Amino acid sequence: MNRSKLSLAVISVMALPPVFAQAAEPEVTAPQVVQALEGTFGIHQGERRNHTKGTCAAGEFVGTAEAAKYSRSALFSGKAVPVIARFSLAGGNPKAPDIARSARGMALQFKLPQGQLHQMAMLNTPMFGAASPKTFLDLTQAQRPDPATGKPDPEKLKAFKAAHPDNQAQAQYLASHNPPDSYAHSAFFGIHTFKFIGAHDKVTLVRWRFVPQGGEKPLSDDALKTAGADFLEKALIDSTAKKPARWDMLVAIGQPGDPQDDPTKSWPVERPEFKAGVLTITSALPQKGAACEPINFDPMIMADGIAPTDDPVLRFRSQAYAVSFGKRLSGQ
Repeated sequence: MNRSKLSLAVISVMALPPVFAQAAEPEVTAPQVVQALEGTFGIHQGERRNHTKGTCAAGEFVGTAEAAKYSRSALFSGKAVPVIARFSLAGGNPKAPDIARSARGMALQFKLPQGQLHQMAMLNTPMFGAASPKTFLDLTQAQRPDPATGKPDPEKLKAFKAAHPDNQAQAQYLASHNPPDSYAHSAFFGIHTFKFIGAHDKVTLVRWRFVPQGGEKPLSDDALKTAGADFLEKALIDSTAKKPARWDMLVAIGQPGDPQDDPTKSWPVERPEFKAGVLTITSALPQKGAACEPINFDPMIMADGIAPTDDPVLRFRSQAYAVSFGKRLSGQ
């Protein structure tokens, strides 16, 4: 085809009405996702739309000199940084049972010098269950209870699984690991890839996890039957009243070819890793009226020295959190 005919062909395609043009996958918006969460879990006025059930905690973080080699963040100054924490269960049900095979969350707000803040929002699974916001939206809609049974439609869940292989790794992990017997006995993963920015703006791709110094302790199969629906908050409050709970922050260094923008894909376990600091939680209490309750733990709030990648899920979380936060502020 000569150039003039090609130009005419392009113009003709561009001039076609939308119904005849090839349809791109519709963009998922944050309000859509929040509305889907409300449709599945109900609207609980003044509460978070996801990770609704939670417990507040407080403590400090002390970074290591090793981490300071890779990041100029004040988080790794070696001085104690005050922390407000929130531990939670995934989903929008404020009465979710603590024995559910769902993700647990640990959100942290670090209070750095000069009023700077750094925030993290982690899960106790090494990977996320969606490579794109669309998968998360579809999962939330598939989980909506059938009015006739009060439970999700098995056929809709089956169809979701078939259409979304990016959800399989996290789903299999949750199915094959019993929930922890305490938040203090669970590891938590940053899930996304981040950038440590050091001297002379040198960038190092990293992923981090927080590993409990007391070891990971899942519920036994027998304990799952007797633990009850609300043991996690009391266990954390009681244990921190006796002695602090501590986690080591371990940071893996990425290599060429490691996935940067897909939180469903894990890095090889042999990646170099170093200890970046110690998180110490010294107290915990119910979230109502406590310091963590009004905080929007947006993981895109980062102080100098740590930066995001182009992970679409990481960046979308910020948008969705903002919508949920706005509804909470207005009492919705």
